[in-house]
Amino acid sequence: MSVTLPEEGYSGTPRHAAGAAPHARAIGAGSCGRFYRVGMSGCRTRPVAAGALVLCAAVLLALTALAPAGVARRSAQLSTTGLLGGLNIAGLDLGTTGAQLDRDLARARSLHAKVVRVDIPWSVMEPRGAAQLDPRALAFTDRLAAEATATGIKLIMLVESSPCWASSAPASVLSHCDPRRSTQASAWPPSNPSDYGAFMAFLAQRYGSTLAALEVWNEPDQANQHYLAGPEKPQRYAGILRAAYPAIKAVAPSLPVLGGSLVGSNGVFLRALYKAGIKGYYDGLSVHYYNLTLASVRSIHEVQLANGDSTPLWLNEFGFTSCWPRYRSQQQQACVTSPVQATDLSSIVRSLARVPYVASAVVYKLQGSTAEDFGVLSASGSHKPSFGALASAFASPLSLPGRVTLGLRRAGSSVLASGSAPPGDFMRLEVKQGGVLRYFALFTLDRFNRYSITLPYQLGTSGLTVRVFQYSLGPERAVQRSI
Repeated sequence: MSVTLPEEGYSGTPRHAAGAAPHARAIGAGSCGRFYRVGMSGCRTRPVAAGALVLCAAVLLALTALAPAGVARRSAQLSTTGLLGGLNIAGLDLGTTGAQLDRDLARARSLHAKVVRVDIPWSVMEPRGAAQLDPRALAFTDRLAAEATATGIKLIMLVESSPCWASSAPASVLSHCDPRRSTQASAWPPSNPSDYGAFMAFLAQRYGSTLAALEVWNEPDQANQHYLAGPEKPQRYAGILRAAYPAIKAVAPSLPVLGGSLVGSNGVFLRALYKAGIKGYYDGLSVHYYNLTLASVRSIHEVQLANGDSTPLWLNEFGFTSCWPRYRSQQQQACVTSPVQATDLSSIVRSLARVPYVASAVVYKLQGSTAEDFGVLSASGSHKPSFGALASAFASPLSLPGRVTLGLRRAGSSVLASGSAPPGDFMRLEVKQGGVLRYFALFTLDRFNRYSITLPYQLGTSGLTVRVFQYSLGPERAVQRSI
């Protein structure tokens, strides 16, 4: 799971703060709004209301990837291959039992999941040396593959974590490495990437028919270095990927290999990977986006296209924690209520099902805990509202997400526009007067998918037509009101 900002810096899309996000207020409307971009369109030759100042055109932001016309065209296209909907479940761990595995797969099946993503740590499978497989770990993974096949679900195996014997950690870190448990040394990449490639080839050959994909490592751009520690991260990760891909393809030519596992959507790390030579060594890019999920996916896709990369995106981690009101945030993600979690998950799945370059939508996660309440099951195993909502979304992914709502009311010398909308993307508000666009604002919703924007007083309080839409849905799904 992504829990911190990536090493390269900010992920490229606004994040909710740990506290409650404020209601939307536009910059230029007399307040310090968050995550807003606004502009006034057209030169005023007369005041819009008594005493108003003369205003001249000034568009403050140009977002090529968010052009309404382009979004409208993209939103009209549907995936021809079908979205692989699924969940993250407990993987290979000394505390995971066979009975829990059976329950998880049965629950995933009842959710209409096509895939489950599981962690298969290399350090647990080969703790003592190359090709020296731990019998208990092998038995667990064999059972996982057999049960998944019996259930009719494919596996996405995430493989990371260097064994002590393979880790490139410095001596001071390696001296504390213990093959019986996870240590900091496991986060360092292997000294010899071909050792990792050989292990991936073993998994591909043994379990290839049960796999939807093999995912190469986890979040190498993470700032916390829990997954890929040490310097020269892009180069080190590129080396791992270049070793794994041909080894896998030699034994399982048709098995998809996923590179990236990116948490940052601003493209800095991805561009560095391109420079390090990763192109041609993966069949899809895995991404993990919890914040402004739809906008983040679109942002990284634009980076792909700019670099001649048309491989599909696999969104293998996204989710919402239903820890409100007990907490304000968990794992640096804003807490929401259980009903909002249900709405958010189903809406994101249905939005992504209409994006042709997205191959998967894998929710984090099946069962939550007191520290991470992201699950559609509670820590005790009971169903949350999100369980039924996600099952419905996986069963009918092409149903439209919820609509934008909009209300207008006068507030002193200004007009207040407020409402709600589907989650996960930038919103656009436009104000026309006499059929001419006079003002716009780009904004994000608060954690409960609401917004409230005070329009500039210079626009007056009458003769205004306001429309609001989500960029993923496009202006054809806008709501419009007049005052």
